[in-house]
Amino acid sequence: MRLFALLLLLISAIAAPARAQAGLQRTDEIAVELVSMSQWATPGSTAVIALRQEIAPGWHTYWRNPGDSGEPTAISWRLPQGVTAGEIVWPVPERQKLYAFVNYGFSGEIYLPSPIQVPATARGTLPIRAKVDLFVCSDTVCTAQPFELALDLPVREGAAPLTARHGQAIQATLQGAPQRAAITGRATVENGRFTLTATGGPLVSPELSNAWFYPYDDQVLNHSAPQAGRRGPRGLTLTAPAADPVTAGPITGLLATNLGAFEITAERGPPLPGAEGAGALKPFAGDRADPRSTPEVPLWQAALLALAGGLILNLMPCVFPILAMKAAALAGAAHEPGRARADGLAFLIGVLSAFLALAGVLLALRAGGEAIGWGFQLQSPAVTAALALLMLAVALNLSGVFHIGAGVQGLGSGPLARLPGAAGAFMTGVLAVVVAAPCTAPFMAVALGAALVMPAPAALLVFFCLGLGLALPYVAFSLAPAVLRRLPRPGAWMERLKALLAFPMYGAALWLAWVFSAQAGSDALALLFGAGLLLALALWLAGQGQARRLAGGRGVLHLTTALAVLILGGAALVVGVRAAVPQEASARQTALPSQPWSEPAVQAALQEGRPVLVNFTADWCVTCKLNEGAALSTPRTAEALRQANAVYLVGDWTRRDDAITRALQSHGRSGVPLYLVYTPGEARPRILPQILTEGAVAEALEPAARPAASAER
Repeated sequence: MRLFALLLLLISAIAAPARAQAGLQRTDEIAVELVSMSQWATPGSTAVIALRQEIAPGWHTYWRNPGDSGEPTAISWRLPQGVTAGEIVWPVPERQKLYAFVNYGFSGEIYLPSPIQVPATARGTLPIRAKVDLFVCSDTVCTAQPFELALDLPVREGAAPLTARHGQAIQATLQGAPQRAAITGRATVENGRFTLTATGGPLVSPELSNAWFYPYDDQVLNHSAPQAGRRGPRGLTLTAPAADPVTAGPITGLLATNLGAFEITAERGPPLPGAEGAGALKPFAGDRADPRSTPEVPLWQAALLALAGGLILNLMPCVFPILAMKAAALAGAAHEPGRARADGLAFLIGVLSAFLALAGVLLALRAGGEAIGWGFQLQSPAVTAALALLMLAVALNLSGVFHIGAGVQGLGSGPLARLPGAAGAFMTGVLAVVVAAPCTAPFMAVALGAALVMPAPAALLVFFCLGLGLALPYVAFSLAPAVLRRLPRPGAWMERLKALLAFPMYGAALWLAWVFSAQAGSDALALLFGAGLLLALALWLAGQGQARRLAGGRGVLHLTTALAVLILGGAALVVGVRAAVPQEASARQTALPSQPWSEPAVQAALQEGRPVLVNFTADWCVTCKLNEGAALSTPRTAEALRQANAVYLVGDWTRRDDAITRALQSHGRSGVPLYLVYTPGEARPRILPQILTEGAVAEALEPAARPAASAER
C-alpha cells in the first residue's frame, strides 16, 4: 500500500508542478499559507510560524506517521543567515478509515507550527521562505501538491502580542499538542501481538478512561486493528496486532487519553507492574476535538435541565428589571382576562423567538469554526452601549417623560410600561432574553454546554425548553383568571408602582454603562454618556410634543427637534463605539491578588506544587459580580488561599476571548461563571457551584492546605 502511495506521489508531482508565487496558495483541494503566532519577532527569541492548511470537504492530509497509506507533510525552510527552524509540532491526528485501511491525518482547518530561532542580531524584517510538499487525498483520488510559500516577519523589541487572525489558534494547537510527562513505557512483541505498558505521571489518575497509541514509526502495529486497553493502579496496558516486521529498538509515539496527549518512549522489555487489573479502557475518540471535551448528556436530560434553568432564570438579578415591569403590566390587565391571555401568549412567543434566534446565531458561528458561547452578544461594546440606551429609554418611559401608544389622560387604565397590545408583550419577551444573557442559572450551564456540541435540531430543542422555562411563570399567571382577580383594580397605586419600577431600569442602564467602560475605556464611556444625555433630551422633547397634541396643539416643532437631537445622540454613540479601546484582562482589579488566566499559568503553578483557583468571569455577568463580592472578597477566602499557598487566576471574558471559550467548553460550559480548583497530582480540577460561598471555596482548597501547612512546619 505504501508503494502504491509513493507511485501516486510521483505521478502527481509530475502532473502538478510547484507554484512559484509566494503568499496564500489555493487549489481545488486545499489552501495553504505561512502564518505567525505573534505580530513580530523579538531579537534573540523563538518565533512560531505555522503552516495553515484549509482542506476542502472530503479531502485530507497526513500526520507524521500517515498510517497504511499516504505521506506526511514536509517543509523545507529557506531562512536568512543565523535563523534556524525546528521540527513541526504535530497535533493529535484523526484516524481516517478507508475500506480495510486506516490512515492518520487531518481534515478541515489545521495548523502545523514550527519554532523559528531568531538571532539576537536580527533587525528589520525576516524573509521566511518554505517549500511545502503535501499529499492530499479523498476516498478515491490522491494528489501530490508542492507549494512555494513566503512570510515577511517584522523584528522589533519588546513582547509581541498574538496576531488577530491566527495567534490564538496556533497557541491552542501548541497547548493541545503532545506533552512530555513523567511516564515510563515498555514495549513487548510476542506471538504477533504488540503490547504497550505505561505507568506514572497523569496515568495514575482514577479518571483515566480512554486511550490510544499512535506510533511515530509505521512499522510497529496494525493501524486498522482495534487497540484493547486495560487500566491499572499505576497506569495502562494497550495491545494490538503487531506489524510484520516490527521496527527494532525503542518505540516512540503519542499516547492520547481523556486526560491529555503525551509523548512517550517505550523501551523493549517485559510489561511494567501495575499497568493493568483495574478495569477496561475505551478507545480514544480519534478526532481533533479536545480529549477533555464535554461528556455526552442525553437529549431528554438536557431538555429538562434547560427547562429548570429557565425557571430559575426568573430569579436572577439581570432579568429582574424586565420581568418586574411585565408583572406590573400583568397587574394592569388583571381584570381583563382576554387581554391578559393575549399578553401572556405574545410574551411567550417573544421569548421563544429570541431564544431560537440566539441559538441559530450560535450554531451558525459554531459551524463556521468560531469559538463562541452563551452571552456572546454582550461581548460587543456596540451591543452593550445600545442596550444601555434602551434601558434608559424604558426608564424614562416609566418615569412619565414620554408615552408610547397611550394618551396622557389614559395612562391610569391603559397599558403600563409597554408598547400597546400583543406587540409590546412580544418585544418585552425579546428584551428579557437579551438581558438574560449575562446570567447562567443553576442547571442551565450543563444544558447549554451540551446543546453547543449537539446536532442542530437537538440544540434548538434545548434552547426552546430554556425559553419555555423563562416564560412559564408569566404565562401561567396570565392564563389563571382566578389568581388575577385577586389583584386590586387599576388606579393610583399603579402610577406609583410604575414610577418605582423606573429605578431598576435606571440601575440596569448604569450597570451596562459600567460594562461598556470595562470593554471600551473611559473616553468611549464619556461619549456614551453624551449619547445618553441627548437621548433623554430627545425623549423629553417628544413627550412635550405629545402633551401639546393632546392639548389641541400640533407639537410638530417639538417632535422635529427631538428627531434632530436623537440623530446627534446616535452619532455620538457611533463615535463612542469606534473609539473603543480594548481593555487588557491583566488590567482587571479584583479583591484578591490575582494573575490573568492562561493554561501555561495553570501548569506552571501545578509544577511548583501549588493549587490553583480559577475564576472565569465577565463584567457583564451579574452572578459573577455577586459571587466575587460574597465569596471571593472575604477574609476567610483570602486566608484559605494563603494556607493552601494557592495561585488565584482570573479569566476575564468581558470581551471575546477564544482561549477562554475553549476552556469553558472543555468543562461542559458555554458561559460564565465557572470556578475551578486544581490540586497538584490530580488530573482533573474540581468544579465549584455557580452560586458560590466562601465555605465552598475554603472546603475545595482544604486538601491542598494540609500539605502546605506540613511543609511550613
